[in-house]
Amino acid sequence: MRIEKVLASPGLTGFFFDDQLAIKMGAREDGAAYRGEPRTPGFTSVRQRGESLSIMLLLSGGEVAYGDCAAVQYSGAGGRDPLFLAESYIPLVEEYLGERLAGREITGFREMAEEIGSFTTRDGRRLHTAVLYGLTQALLHAVALKERRLMCEVLSDEYGTGLTLEPVPVFAQTGDERFTNADKAIIKRADVLPHGLINNVDSKLGRNGEKLCDYVGWLSRRARELAGEDYRPVLHIDVYGTLGLAFDNDLERIADYLARLERAAAPLKLRIEGPIDMGSKAGQIEGLQRLKVLLVVKGVSVEIVADEWCNTLEDVRDFVNAGAAHMVQVKTPDLGGINNTVEAVIYAKERGCGAYLGGTCNETDRSARVCVHIALATRPDQMLAKPGMGVDEGMMVVVNEMQRALRILRYKRGGDVI
Repeated sequence: MRIEKVLASPGLTGFFFDDQLAIKMGAREDGAAYRGEPRTPGFTSVRQRGESLSIMLLLSGGEVAYGDCAAVQYSGAGGRDPLFLAESYIPLVEEYLGERLAGREITGFREMAEEIGSFTTRDGRRLHTAVLYGLTQALLHAVALKERRLMCEVLSDEYGTGLTLEPVPVFAQTGDERFTNADKAIIKRADVLPHGLINNVDSKLGRNGEKLCDYVGWLSRRARELAGEDYRPVLHIDVYGTLGLAFDNDLERIADYLARLERAAAPLKLRIEGPIDMGSKAGQIEGLQRLKVLLVVKGVSVEIVADEWCNTLEDVRDFVNAGAAHMVQVKTPDLGGINNTVEAVIYAKERGCGAYLGGTCNETDRSARVCVHIALATRPDQMLAKPGMGVDEGMMVVVNEMQRALRILRYKRGGDVI
């Protein structure tokens, strides 16, 4: 089976591109929009529509393999690639990459993905991570079509991971509707919730952290009220470095505050993503290391999740090797090729660090489904429900794809029992 033609079509993602720096600096919410001046290069407004680019590989057998290029909501922040505007990448995909891929025999996924990762643009620059993300999804689909297997089976065999016929815990995110959408996640019995989008000190955290502390306490009570005492989800909240802003990056004060949050969350387990943002990778690793030690000294069991400045496969390895967090987010579009996502999850797990197969609300249904197969093949501790911030849609896409794949795998193994 060969690639005969490469096509690309622009599309929409499940959310928006948001200028994180402008929001941190006080851009004002106005309905679904933000008022204020953009601060990150490439943005023309604080909030812009999310854009995707579908890559379609027309194969010699008549099949079509699909993958979607997408970039994170907060593009251009924390060392990430710049804003991804789909239309401007169509010539690169259809002409330049199409010429290089036309006639290419479909072989193994890992081999082809690593080859693609070495491609550069005509002027010698590396490909945008969003392009690598979509193209490698399409390549994995092509291999699965050729071999007549599920994508998770291809990955499991090529990376030697084995397949366990149990679902991966799903993490539902609420966006700014952090109360109503938390109710949705609880009613649907999400394994992990709510993310919460705590990206502003005054409006969401509170100058002394009081707003978030109240919210965590409400979540703990609400889970019991709506789903009963036997429902024990993990509370995972992304604070985008706002603890550092509120407490002047004083790690002692931050550790004491995390102890308050732990008491508010009881009896539920609590994870805090991105408590600080030190402005550089080295600074972030050092800061999280020190905070993690302080939590041990103070007897606080809150888990720290690394996100900002932990973007590439190399970054994941460096954060894991430094013991800088209890869990690393493998933020799928930021790693470029999905082969890097696979290796990042495996690397963290082999070294005793929690692995969160994340990504962004700003992806598509296609990229989310491919990520489900990565999750089934690599077994991270949790997987993000995506795309979107509405809970219902992201959980539907991820949970249903996972259950379909698991049912097929059980049937193939002769266990024709639901």
